[in-house]
Amino acid sequence: MNVVATNLPGVLLLEPKVFGDARGFFFESWNEKAFNAAAGTDVRFVQDNHSRSAKGVLRGLHYQIQQPQGKLVRVTAGEVYDVAVDLRRSSPTFGRSFGVALSEANRRMLWVPAGFAHGFVVTSESADFLYKTTDYYAPAHERTLLWNDPALGIAWPLDGAPLLKANDAAGTPLAQAETYP
Repeated sequence: MNVVATNLPGVLLLEPKVFGDARGFFFESWNEKAFNAAAGTDVRFVQDNHSRSAKGVLRGLHYQIQQPQGKLVRVTAGEVYDVAVDLRRSSPTFGRSFGVALSEANRRMLWVPAGFAHGFVVTSESADFLYKTTDYYAPAHERTLLWNDPALGIAWPLDGAPLLKANDAAGTPLAQAETYP
C-alpha cells in the first residue's frame, strides 16, 4: 500500500497495490496490521456503512462532537469528490480542508481521523460509498458543518446546485460550530 500524506496532519490517502490481468483485479481493501503501521496508530473499526447516491448528491460535512468517529472511506462504484475539514482548535490546520477524487477506477481510500468533519459529492451518474468507523453512529452527537461556508473555501466540483438533505442545507458555519479542543 502506498501512503500519501495530505496537507492535514493525520489525514492519509491510501493507494492499495492492485493486481490485475485479463480476468479482472484483486486488492486487499483492509488489513489491520498494514493500516495501523501506515497510519502510525492502533485503530479498531466497529461499524461498516454503505451508501448509494445519485449524481450531484452532497452528503456532509458531518462529525460527532462526542463519540467522534475516524473514517476509512472508499468508492466501489462511480466517483465522488471527498472532503475532510480539520475541526481541532489546537491544530495549526484548524478550519482547513483536503479534497480528493475517490473512484472505483483509482481505488484510493482516505483515512479521516476523529476530529475532522467529512463529506462528499457524487460526480458520476451514481456512486456506492463504503466507510468503516471507529465509533458507533450517535445521532444525538451528530453535527453538520455548512458545506458551502466561505470560510472553508472548498471548491466543490458541482454543475449547479447540489442535492442536499435538509440538515446538510442548514449546516452550521465554522465560526459558530462546535469543535474539538
